[in-house]
Amino acid sequence: MPERSFAEEVRQLEIGAGETFEGEGILAVTKALLQSGVSYVGGYQGAPVSALVDVLSDAQDLLARLGIHLETCANEAGAASMLSASINYPIRGAVTFKSIVGTNVASDALSNLSSPGVTGGALIVVGEDYGEGSSIIQERSHAVAMKSQFWLLDPRPDLQKIVDLVEQAFELSEASSTPVMMELRIRACHMTGRFEARDNRAPRFSTRDLLPGPVFDKDRISLPPATYVQEKLKTEVRWPAAQRFIAERGLNEVFAGEAEAQELGLILQGGMYNNVIAALRALGLADAFGNSRIPLLVLNCVYPLVPDEVADFCCSRKAVLVVEEGQPNFIETAVKALLSDAELATRVHGKDCLPMAGEYVGAVLLDGLAKFFAKARSTAVPAGAAAARVRAVEESRRQALEVLGAPVPTRPPGFCTGCPERPVFSAIKLVQERVGPVHVSADIGCHSFATLEPFKVGNTILGYGLGLASSTGLSSMMRNPVVSIMGDGGFWHQGLTTGIANHVFNRDEGVLLILKNGYSSATGHQHIPSTGSNSRDQASGMDIEAALKGVGVDWIRTVDSYRVGRMVTALKEAVLARGKGLRVIIADGECMLARQRREKPATAKRLKAGERVVRTRFGVDETTCTGDHSCIRLSGCPTLTVRSTGDPLRRAPVAHVTDGCVGCGNCGEVAEAAVLCPSFHRLEIVQNAGWPERLLARLRRRTIAWLQPGAKAGA
Repeated sequence: MPERSFAEEVRQLEIGAGETFEGEGILAVTKALLQSGVSYVGGYQGAPVSALVDVLSDAQDLLARLGIHLETCANEAGAASMLSASINYPIRGAVTFKSIVGTNVASDALSNLSSPGVTGGALIVVGEDYGEGSSIIQERSHAVAMKSQFWLLDPRPDLQKIVDLVEQAFELSEASSTPVMMELRIRACHMTGRFEARDNRAPRFSTRDLLPGPVFDKDRISLPPATYVQEKLKTEVRWPAAQRFIAERGLNEVFAGEAEAQELGLILQGGMYNNVIAALRALGLADAFGNSRIPLLVLNCVYPLVPDEVADFCCSRKAVLVVEEGQPNFIETAVKALLSDAELATRVHGKDCLPMAGEYVGAVLLDGLAKFFAKARSTAVPAGAAAARVRAVEESRRQALEVLGAPVPTRPPGFCTGCPERPVFSAIKLVQERVGPVHVSADIGCHSFATLEPFKVGNTILGYGLGLASSTGLSSMMRNPVVSIMGDGGFWHQGLTTGIANHVFNRDEGVLLILKNGYSSATGHQHIPSTGSNSRDQASGMDIEAALKGVGVDWIRTVDSYRVGRMVTALKEAVLARGKGLRVIIADGECMLARQRREKPATAKRLKAGERVVRTRFGVDETTCTGDHSCIRLSGCPTLTVRSTGDPLRRAPVAHVTDGCVGCGNCGEVAEAAVLCPSFHRLEIVQNAGWPERLLARLRRRTIAWLQPGAKAGA
C-alpha cells in the first residue's frame, strides 16, 4: 500500500507541446526525463527524490508505449550500476537516490562509470539533503563530483529552468562523454510551479526498438593500462569539452543588476538563488519580482567552473561575495585561484562573512550580506543601512521571544500512533531491567527514533542496514552480547551481505532484531522484497527467514511485534543463549500507516453497505490508575497521555487514552509485561450492530445503572 496514488501526476506526464505542467519540482524532473528521450530509469527510494520513481511506477502504461525500462533498485549502488548501459551504447539513462549517504553507497559504481566515460547521456539526480530539513549526515555531493570528475548541476529553483537543465544535462553528458549529476535541494524538490511542456520523446533504442547487437571496446574497461589513458582523457579532452558546452549554451546565468551597484557582485550556487533574493529584498536591494540591484553570477553548474565566465564577471568589480552553503568552501577556493591566475585584484569574500557550516536560511544571509557590504566599503550600497535593517529584524525576533516568554519547545520526531516498532523497544527496556544493560547497535529507518525520548535505546548508528556489521568491534568485549537493530528495508539494502553473512562467516556472537513492517516506510511505503510484490504488483517470492537460513543462520524466532510479553521472552532467551552464534528475532508487524490506508476504505465501504463492523480501542480506568505513569514512559504512544480526574481527593493526573487510539494494544501489553497496574481495558465498538446485540447492550446498561446508583441508564 504506497503512501499515496500518483494518478493525477501520471496524467500530467502525458501532456505535450503547448500545454502547461503544474506540480512539484521533482515531478517536473520526471516529465523532463520523458521529454529527453531516456531509454531507462532506475533509483532507490529516499527523500526528497523518491517521488521520481514512485510516479513512474504508476505510469507503467506510458513507459511501455515509449519503450522505457524502469527499475526499482535494491540500493543506490545497484541504481548507479544501471548507467553502465550508456558506456558503450548511444542510449540515455537516468538514476536517482538520496545524497549524501546514498551517493556514498553508489561511489564504487560511480567511479567505474566516470573513468571510461559514456557514449549516451547519463544523469544522476540526487536529493541534496543538507540543512535544517535534513535527516542525514551534513555533507555535500560536491566533493564526490570532484573526486570522480563528473559534472555537477545545482539548478536555480525555477521549474522551467530545472526542466531545461535536465534536457541540457544529457547534451552536456554526450558532448563531454561524462556522466552528469544534478543536485536538487529539499525545497526545490517540493516547491510547486509551472512550465511549458514539450512532447515526450520515444528513445532511439528501447524495449520496443532493440539495439543491433553488443559492443566490445577494451579501452572502456576500468583496468590498467586503459585507466591511465582514461584519466588523461578526463582532464585533457572531456573537461575542456564540458567547459565549452557550459559557456556556449549559457548554463550559468548573469543578472546584471543596477548601474550604480556594479562595483559589487554575488557569485552563488543556483540552488541558493531564492534564499539570496529573499535576503536582498529584506535589505531593500531586490524588488518583489526578484530583480536584484546587486549583479549576480548564478552557477547552475557548480563543477566545473568556467574560468572566463568567472573572470568576466569579476574584472570590473571591487569585491564579490561567494555564497556557498556548507564546508569545505570548494567554489570560493576555486574562484580565488581563478582570479589569481587571471591577475585580477577583485577581493573575494565568502566564509569570512558567512558561517562555515549550516544551511543559509534568510536570517543567516541577512547577517552575511551586511558583513560583506561593511567589508566592501562600497559607496553604492551603504553598509550602515544594511546593518540597520539587520538590527530591526533582530529586534522583531527579540520582541517575539518576549511575547512567547520562552523559545518554542523542540519537537523531536517519533513513532506514529500504533507503530509496530514501539512495542519492540519497550521490550528491550524491560529486558535490560532483567539481564542488565546491553549495547544497542541501531540503524537507519523509522526505528532510529528509538534513540530519542522516551526510549533512549540505541548507542550508535553507522548506516542503512549496517546495524549488525557495526557491532562486530564490540561484541567480543562486552559482558552481554550486543543487540543490533535492522529494518527489513535495511536487511535487503545491504544488511544481509555486510552484516549477517559476515557474522556467520566469522562465527561471531550477537543478537539481531529485524523489524519487519513490510515496506520502506520512512520514504513513502515503497515495496521491498518482503512486501511480497514489486512495484508492478508481481509476486516477489522472497522471504527474510528463507534468506537467513540460506546464509547459515540457525537460531531464528518470529514474534508478533505487538506481543510485548512474547518479545521480552524471546529477547531474554537470545541474550542469554551464549555460544550459539548469531541469534535472530524477526519482529513481524505491518506498518500501521499502511495498514490504516488499506483498512479504512474497506471499513467505510462495509459501513455504507450496512454491514457489522467492530473497531477496537483501549482505555484507562481512572478509579484504578495510580498515577505512576510507568505505562507512558515505557510506551510513548501519542494517544496515551494524562488528564485530571473529577475526584477532589486526587490531585495527581491519571493516564488517559485519546480518541486517536488505533487499537494496536501496545499500552495494555506493556502494562501486563511490566507487571504494572491493571487499569487498562479493551473496548470493542460495534457499528451497524444487529438487534440481539442492541438488546443485550441495553440490558447491560440498565443492570449497571441498577447496581451503581446515580449512573444513567442508556436509552
